[in-house]
Amino acid sequence: MEIVNEPVLKAIVIGASSDIGTALCNDWIEKSWEIIGTYRGRSEAVLQLEVGLKKLIHCDLASSLSVDECCEQIKKEISGWNVLVLGPGLQEPIGLFSECDIDEWENSINVNFTQQLRVLHRLLASRDKQNESGPTVLFFAGGGVNDAPQRYSAYTVSKIALIKMVELLASEMPDVKFIIIGPGWVKTKIHNAILNAGELAGSSFERTLKKFEDGDFTPMSRVIDCCNFLINGPRESLSGRNYSAVFDRWDKSNFVEDLAGNPNNYKLRRFGNNL
Repeated sequence: MEIVNEPVLKAIVIGASSDIGTALCNDWIEKSWEIIGTYRGRSEAVLQLEVGLKKLIHCDLASSLSVDECCEQIKKEISGWNVLVLGPGLQEPIGLFSECDIDEWENSINVNFTQQLRVLHRLLASRDKQNESGPTVLFFAGGGVNDAPQRYSAYTVSKIALIKMVELLASEMPDVKFIIIGPGWVKTKIHNAILNAGELAGSSFERTLKKFEDGDFTPMSRVIDCCNFLINGPRESLSGRNYSAVFDRWDKSNFVEDLAGNPNNYKLRRFGNNL
């Protein structure tokens, strides 16, 4: 009997040096995926990760030149990618909008939103166009969709803009699955920004301290399992939506079926139209 080898999946992880990015890379390395990752700063974790990757490339999302050079390198190394992960996140500047340095505020919008779309724009043409299920583009969301958290306006508005952009892209490009995931409170280094800000972070400072004291975090394994479920799931039902790794019941057997009948679920919508 002839043995048919499964095709090797190809992934690009922008922000492989982030904690979630590293965890995704390690999971996919174990599954023998071909992965290109990017980093902004070298660390021991990045050096360890480099062993299992096809290539590790420097990319500073604060610089369009760095982004463009990185994307050119990626296209030379890999073609027909199946998964593109855009994982960088920058909470600074922390503080009331009126008291923030406007240049820092603008840079945060750039890193958290605009430059991530620049990467996508540069790499879209090199996606896998042969596989019937199509490739997946994965972003990460933050808080603020259902309330108005203070002191993180640049970070919050960028993440909300990404949520809407995912829906727009899904509408424009039905052959690609666009998803965005809110990982919840995962124990990652992004929280250092709040801890370093102290009282400037407002109530979030005490809340973050309490999380660390209690060890009350979403397990990284749940975030990775959620990402894998959505990457492997049907494009027609899943694309264009914002998922919570913590609160959504994506691990239940009827999840995809329920979504298919609810086109507005997990999307930004105006509330109170019946008043």
